[in-house]
Amino acid sequence: MVMVLFVCTGNAARSQMAEGWLKNMKPGFTVLSAGTNPEGLSSRAVKAMQEVGLDVSDQISKHLDDVPWRDADFVVTLCGSANEICVAMNWPEKCVREHWPIADPDSDDEYINARDEIRDRIKDFVNRII
Repeated sequence: MVMVLFVCTGNAARSQMAEGWLKNMKPGFTVLSAGTNPEGLSSRAVKAMQEVGLDVSDQISKHLDDVPWRDADFVVTLCGSANEICVAMNWPEKCVREHWPIADPDSDDEYINARDEIRDRIKDFVNRII
């Protein structure tokens, strides 16, 4: 079973949307998201995902320490500060790390742009690892 972990600072929007996309595209994967400083799930992220037919409203914002990050086969950071923290962590040798610098969304349009950019990166990711 492949485990993928998405990490951003707040685990409010970008990592939550990535989790939702990958769960939808690869239901056989174990997909988690976490934050270095969780802030709670963004209602704007939930709305942006609902617009494309994906419901992430049951996902919760978690701290990196609250998920089994040492079991991850892939970890994807979605912001610079999370990437800096993750670089310093002692990841298992098997874990492949990627950084996708997605801008922190603020307006409704930015949430849509982030959602769509994450979707495209997820599609590419799935094609590369299969």
